[in-house]
Amino acid sequence: MKENIKRRLIVYFIGLFVMTAGIAVSVKSDLGVSPVSSIPYTLTCVWGMEMGKATILFHCGLVLLQICVLRKNFKIKNLLQIPVGVVFGYFTTFCNYLMTLVPTPQFIGIQLVMMLASAVLIAFGIFLYLPADIMPLAGEGAMKAISDTYHIAFARVKIAFDVSMVTISLLTCVFLLHKLGSVGIGTVIAAVLVGTVLSQFTKYCSGWRDRILHKGTEREYKLQFSKQ
Repeated sequence: MKENIKRRLIVYFIGLFVMTAGIAVSVKSDLGVSPVSSIPYTLTCVWGMEMGKATILFHCGLVLLQICVLRKNFKIKNLLQIPVGVVFGYFTTFCNYLMTLVPTPQFIGIQLVMMLASAVLIAFGIFLYLPADIMPLAGEGAMKAISDTYHIAFARVKIAFDVSMVTISLLTCVFLLHKLGSVGIGTVIAAVLVGTVLSQFTKYCSGWRDRILHKGTEREYKLQFSKQ
């Protein structure tokens, strides 16, 4: 794995950037953001905090949650999730800036298309960044910590985590802003579509991605392509 670390790092950071591009598109659509982005966007809506900074703060909070859950089992290397969160936050700031150059959509049809594009971008970003196997984002790290500590299936933890993030965001916006804020139909679309689109990317595109990452043998690559 060490011999191809440069390739993995490139794919990893491209994946993170594509994810933040998807988040920025969802913010621009004004139909609600994906569950994992709902808390940072709520901080932006309620307290006016720039979303990139809110994202960094949120990631630091999730690392703290991991420390509380894992205690002595927390590994020092997982603190690297904080600088990764910083990078992710700056990517978010940059992509949100780029979206200011795009006209604000006025029609629901365009907004829905933007949400669909957002789901595809987020799914593709995950498709790239996770298999690079560098360092998970703090969200995945927190979910894995809960799953490992309390022996709950990761899929169930993810569902509960997403529902909790959306619920907290919704209640905060309703009580303080008297509107939905970061939660909307786009949140539902993201929750349903991202996983579905990711499975399709994995099914049809994993061969060339793994070839870039130098994972597996040549024979395994051929087997993967023969199944597509």
